[in-house]
Amino acid sequence: MSTPTPDNTQPEAPLTDDRLQDVESTPHLMTDSAEDTERRQGGDRWQAAVQGIVNGSALVTVLAVVLALVACGILIAITDENVRSAAGYFFARPADTFRAIGTAVGGAYASLFEGSVINFGATSLQQAIVPLTRSIDYAVPLIAAGLGIALSFRAGLFNIGGQGQILMGAAAAGWVGFSFDGPAAIHIPLTIIAGIVGGAVWAGIVGVLKARTGANEVVLTIMLNYVALYLVSYMLRTPGLLQAPGSPNPISPATKDSAVLPPLFGARYGVDLGFVVAIVAVVVVWWLVNKSSLGFRFRTIGENPRAARVAGMSVPSLTIWVLVISGALVGIAGAYQVQGAVTTGFTSGIDAGIGFDAITVALLGRSKPWGVFWAAILFGVLKNGGYAMQAANGIPIDIVGVIQALIVLFIAAPPLVRAIFRIPQPGARRRASTKNSKKAVAA
Repeated sequence: MSTPTPDNTQPEAPLTDDRLQDVESTPHLMTDSAEDTERRQGGDRWQAAVQGIVNGSALVTVLAVVLALVACGILIAITDENVRSAAGYFFARPADTFRAIGTAVGGAYASLFEGSVINFGATSLQQAIVPLTRSIDYAVPLIAAGLGIALSFRAGLFNIGGQGQILMGAAAAGWVGFSFDGPAAIHIPLTIIAGIVGGAVWAGIVGVLKARTGANEVVLTIMLNYVALYLVSYMLRTPGLLQAPGSPNPISPATKDSAVLPPLFGARYGVDLGFVVAIVAVVVVWWLVNKSSLGFRFRTIGENPRAARVAGMSVPSLTIWVLVISGALVGIAGAYQVQGAVTTGFTSGIDAGIGFDAITVALLGRSKPWGVFWAAILFGVLKNGGYAMQAANGIPIDIVGVIQALIVLFIAAPPLVRAIFRIPQPGARRRASTKNSKKAVAA
């Protein structure tokens, strides 16, 4: 009689909580209907959209502008005489202080808005939008110059020479503008091309020196600003170059009417053909950066020059091309200054600080073409409205400069903006979920 062999097979153990965890956490795998699945996917899409807005740079940019306006509102309130007077008896009648603050800050920003966007006191729609057209007029050179600075930023280069490139572009465009006669259809484009060439050559010098010698482009562009300033000043004092004939002052002749940019909607509005040129420049730069192989190379050397070399890209030649195109775009702003802004003859101050404001515009626009466009419009609104604010409320125009500086300050510190408004940092939730999953696995 044989002895039965023991059965070594163990009964299958029931699923533990750990193994059921994945199934329990996703009950929709077994119980969801098609309608529930579609509803859940729609909710996921909305959640992803909200996360994209929160984690994106556009929200931080808008909040940076809001913070700058709030900070400047505090500054306006502190410097207002009525607020200081009411604050002297704050504990007796605190409402007077708050009323004075509201009047000072609200009146200042109301004047800024009505003087730069829409004048609600106008009797017709045509008159109401005149301030907006003037703001666009201020923004046009900032769009062109900001695009040039932004393009260099995308390629990892810091073009701080906008002032010099505008001066050389204005000098070249101004000479063509007052030296020749011809039909406007030829004279206007020829003058713009002269400005493009002037800015491109001046920035190209920096590109060649950096590519061939490794010199720092920041130092080169800043120093060439001074060279351009004194060179243009010399030409404006020299008869036969840029000085107006018979004039003892360092000023150029007036731009010929055939080279002046015509208004788009009439003389009463500030928008002229330069705005169309600026929009065309935005579209071209957008295509160059995002759709062309050359723009891909520019972005590659900006992200990782070593990887670009490994991929067979010529970093020195690309550096030259980046700065040449960057200077050409800035040169458009120089041409606009003598064709649209100052047509009666220009001086060495024709750059009007646009070269340095363009750096701020490029930073505010996140070095993206359409971002630069809207940032320039904002700065045009601030500049145009600043004069109205000064005239109506007696507030110094320097307050506008403070607003611009604070915008840049907050733009440069996104974690600070997110901390003030209690917005989670990008990737914080992802890192937290990863950490929790690792803990679950370890358990």
